[in-house]
Amino acid sequence: MKIFINNSIRKLIILCTALGILTFTSCGDDFLNISPQGSITEALFPQTEADALLSVNAVYGTLHNWSYWYGGFPITDILSDDARKGSNPGDAARLELFENYTFTSTSADIFPYYGALYKSIKSANVVIEKVPPIEMDEALKSRYIAEAKFLRALFYFNLVRSFGDVPKVVTTTPEFSLPRSPKIEIYNEIIIPDLLEAISNLPEKTEYSAPDLGRATRGAAKLLLAKVYLYRADYANALIYTTEIINSGLYVLEADFEMAFSVAGQYGMESIFEVGSRPFESSELGGNQYANTQGVRGDPNKGWGFNRPSVDLINSFEAGDERKDATIIFLGETIDGVFIVGDISTNDVTYTDDTMTDTLEIETYNQKIWTPGTTTVEQWGYNIRLLRYAEVLLIAAEAANETGNTGDALIYINLIRERAGLLPSLAAGQDAIRAEIRKQRRSEFAMEGERFFDLIRTGTASDVLGPLGFISGKHELLPIPQSEIDLSGGTITQNPGW
Repeated sequence: MKIFINNSIRKLIILCTALGILTFTSCGDDFLNISPQGSITEALFPQTEADALLSVNAVYGTLHNWSYWYGGFPITDILSDDARKGSNPGDAARLELFENYTFTSTSADIFPYYGALYKSIKSANVVIEKVPPIEMDEALKSRYIAEAKFLRALFYFNLVRSFGDVPKVVTTTPEFSLPRSPKIEIYNEIIIPDLLEAISNLPEKTEYSAPDLGRATRGAAKLLLAKVYLYRADYANALIYTTEIINSGLYVLEADFEMAFSVAGQYGMESIFEVGSRPFESSELGGNQYANTQGVRGDPNKGWGFNRPSVDLINSFEAGDERKDATIIFLGETIDGVFIVGDISTNDVTYTDDTMTDTLEIETYNQKIWTPGTTTVEQWGYNIRLLRYAEVLLIAAEAANETGNTGDALIYINLIRERAGLLPSLAAGQDAIRAEIRKQRRSEFAMEGERFFDLIRTGTASDVLGPLGFISGKHELLPIPQSEIDLSGGTITQNPGW
């Protein structure tokens, strides 16, 4: 079985990567500052220490590609029971296909995500392949390569959990036709080795100076590796790496859950890896449209209003859970002095039928991406929190419980509950603790793109998502974009069920 990266995509990712090399650089402030752009040739691939810095910063720059975030729209949240399409009913109506699982391999939001991940991988491969021959400080060189390997592992992890078996591209000049490698091979030959090397060569967060906050760290590599092992049900190894992070004492939970996502909490004590952004409505200037896509629509005009928290999510929070109000913006709230009116073209409440007895949707918004202000500009400066200490504790809890150490599991769970303003859990026994962990993961990571994947990996997707249209044996994976299959002349085969 083979999969082709067609000529147009290959040319695109080579060009985009080359352009990206000159996008982000460190100029005495921080590494989101801008370097002048010029003509791009193969000769401008890294040859000096300065080029090496530009190249590694370009890899981070791909995280500012709107399409990197699930094709631009948070489709994995919309696929879960946590969210609805949102926005004005007529805007991007095609996203309703993800609400009811009627999307296909030709859906317009699948290919941009797939292509953006490979563009990001290409950027990482530039550093991994081109930086080693450069004559420069060896310790710095090792760090740059380790940063690129951490990011490449992140990109491939997103690919395999979304699409399953994928092409293994480990060079800047891949063949036009590549085999579709089994995901276990991607894990064993790329993701895990890349993360192990990153752990060996990256500094801890405290070893970076302020201008370099946001770069990959040893703690980030350990957490991502623990997450990889969690997805592979290798609980022993997941526990090893989360325990190391816990024992390091470098991270703690924010006392206030809301602080973990606020502008004031950027690069804070709970943050392990986040995507730094600047409040400019341009990715080339360091902005990121991720939060603008989900920002409050109407009054105030903070964005497009997609990814609306579902009624099911609203009702899932335990009474007294402070995370509910910190996760969901309700109409009539005042946040940072701004009164939330919402979108006059959107119904405050939508019902399933004319009897108005069963609520389908309420106009709400994702508060985790809120930034102070009343315009769309501030939303472009939101730092996306990808890895945080709460996930360390919940992976440790799950790994401990699945390896028979229910006592430690309960300790970790109760740290999460305490921060949420809840009484300690009294769950007893492996099954009850497992259920509590799953509940806490939903409440803790709501609207962060984790719920759909959690349901898949725990084998509970059919029960939870079946009423929405989820079909077992099909929807565990996204389809390979049909355009790739067509351009391969039929060489590429589709994921099961598609």
